Amino acid sequence: MFCDNAEIKRQTAAAVDELLSAAGLGPGQILVVGCSTSEVRGARIGSSGSEEVAAAILAALRGSCRAKDVYLAVQCCEHLNRALVVERPAAERYGLEEVSVVPVPKAGGALAARAMREFNAPVVVETIEAHAGLDIGSTLIGMHIKRVAVPLRLEQKVIGQATLTAARHRPKLIGGVRAVYELPPCY
Repeated sequence: MFCDNAEIKRQTAAAVDELLSAAGLGPGQILVVGCSTSEVRGARIGSSGSEEVAAAILAALRGSCRAKDVYLAVQCCEHLNRALVVERPAAERYGLEEVSVVPVPKAGGALAARAMREFNAPVVVETIEAHAGLDIGSTLIGMHIKRVAVPLRLEQKVIGQATLTAARHRPKLIGGVRAVYELPPCY
């Protein structure tokens, strides 16, 4: 089933808006997104990336994140060890170390290359601890989500032909049998 870029943009916005809401992300928090534009087009990951698909997806991601004042981190492909493109203010706020590389479609992926060109002050960082994440096409974003990652089931199940996986983080539950995890009403 072929989707045009307008439909891909709509599907992306629906997924991101639902994820931001379900995860409760607020101003200054980080959303990490990994994406295979090949998978969105119905091809095998890494086989036929698309600048046009990347443009549609990035436009939706940026619009949704901007509306909630959430930082967007775009994961590169495995050829760049899944480094991330972020805006400089996010890197500075979270003390992220910048690395020297420029993502391009064949080494970094179409979406990361697009983010590098379109972000206002892009930098590439090696790692991040995001508050939530969206994986478009099985790109393996889990390494970039704060512990403990909790899967989220979204109504939007696909973007184009790529499956979606979403997650948010929650603080670790520590303690034993007597531990309490929510404040009692009388506390």
